Amino acid sequence: MRAQYTPCSAAGRDKAQRLLRQLNLAAPERTHEGAHTQHPMQPSDRHWTPVGQAERSSAGIQAADLLTDVRGSMQRFIALSWSRRNLSRRAAAARAVTALALISCGIAAPSLTPSACADDVRGIYGRETPVVLAIRRCSNAVVNIHGQKTVRPTAAAMAGAEATRQVNGMGTGVVIDSRGYVITNYHVVEDVEEVRITLADGTGTTADVIATDVRSDLALLKVKIDRPLEVIPRGTSSDLMVGEPVIAIGNAFGYVHTATEGIISALHRDVPVNDTQEYRDLIQTSAGINPGNSGGPLLNIDGQIIGVNVAVRVGAQQIAFAIPIDQAIDIVNEMISTHNEERLGLGLTAEGGPRVGDGVTIAQVAAGSSAARNGFQPGDRVLQVGDAATHDRLAFGLALIEAEPGQPLPIVVERDGQSIELAATIEPPTFNSEDAQSLAWTAIGVRLQPVPRAAMQRINTKARQNYRGGLYVTEVRKGSPAETYGLRVGDVLIGLHGWSTASIGELQGILRKASQEEQLQGKFVIIRSDQPMYGYLKLAEIPAAKRR
Repeated sequence: MRAQYTPCSAAGRDKAQRLLRQLNLAAPERTHEGAHTQHPMQPSDRHWTPVGQAERSSAGIQAADLLTDVRGSMQRFIALSWSRRNLSRRAAAARAVTALALISCGIAAPSLTPSACADDVRGIYGRETPVVLAIRRCSNAVVNIHGQKTVRPTAAAMAGAEATRQVNGMGTGVVIDSRGYVITNYHVVEDVEEVRITLADGTGTTADVIATDVRSDLALLKVKIDRPLEVIPRGTSSDLMVGEPVIAIGNAFGYVHTATEGIISALHRDVPVNDTQEYRDLIQTSAGINPGNSGGPLLNIDGQIIGVNVAVRVGAQQIAFAIPIDQAIDIVNEMISTHNEERLGLGLTAEGGPRVGDGVTIAQVAAGSSAARNGFQPGDRVLQVGDAATHDRLAFGLALIEAEPGQPLPIVVERDGQSIELAATIEPPTFNSEDAQSLAWTAIGVRLQPVPRAAMQRINTKARQNYRGGLYVTEVRKGSPAETYGLRVGDVLIGLHGWSTASIGELQGILRKASQEEQLQGKFVIIRSDQPMYGYLKLAEIPAAKRR
């Protein structure tokens, strides 16, 4: 915004002019023809009024006091955190900068030359520039992710035609909750058997994958840690400007916590990848983003995350992309909501904005659900879940992840201006095996049977894997997606759409979610002849499950 200035009064101008003349600093008066006389640093008796030494000393003290006050204002302003620099403080700093600019233009005290003023400004700022402060503010909330990925032969190729091999994967994540919840890109953890985490202080640990969204390429992890983690300051992507400076931090080529700087080059970019994955409404940046940066933060100059780094343009320089943080948080909220409903079966839907402080409100309560029986109503504003305050939808969802099935969960809501404490009964959802089999037959074209525990142990030993479970393919329908994409009787279905298929119930949840979100094209993993393989198939639509 352009600064607005109020013209000073004639008396004010005269007072300032007298002070500067006493110091031999002011420009000489105009002649009646309007032309300037000699240079201000070469005073003439004709245009200058002689003053005594005492007066000159007094004026010098006044000017020195003014400059001291200006310098102090700048120092106090710079010492403030960026979020606390309000307009009044910025006005003080602007006044200081104006005074120093006047000095550098040649109307300064003789003892304060332009070079001395530059030294003074450097002394105020030091080397702690805004970029340094932004990186320092958030670096402890950035984690490095690494692990081995199994590259398997495709199911379309015959068993044994291609050898399984291991490749090292790496990426970055950001801590969004002190209990150890981290968001990153899905492609960073896809097919990683053990997700290993290195914190900023060098501590090494592992993480569990809680929820993923293949199409938007996001994943939520839970770091196994016994102490609170530092949370990244969260900004907003709703008011970004092309040209504003940004900073990227990540595990670039394995060089941990690499920081690069650039600007926002463009907004609202759409970048399609393939049939199962697309990026929409991305931030384009010139900040250096390299392999290993995926999942790391894109920061504004205040050290707040405004995007999740996701992709670069192959073969180009300074063209990289990030998912806007508001969009990323909305997607993560949906992922968490689906995960919680499948695990806890409360029967309620919450809504709220992506920013801290937006609050969370119950939007829907399913008839006959656990939430309905426990007294929850649409419109209730959730204030607390257990011991955790729910200042936004993300905090609400993460608090429910911490809940244990079968245990009562106290939830405080605000209704009609009053706080009410309700006790939600956590009841794991049940499923009908016949419905699940029918869904698999319709969507994939297979009939399935759970693999017994002992048989699964033998499969894991021979395949040198550690799968939780799997489903035998007992029948393949002619003309079905399963037949088209190479599934056979005797195959063991291990995973679909990035999720484990250890039971019929898990498969049912995956198929319903895929159909509701219209993510019909997906990756599957099977074991055939003791060898893991993968392929891609397109599910048949399930009209009854589609989102209304």
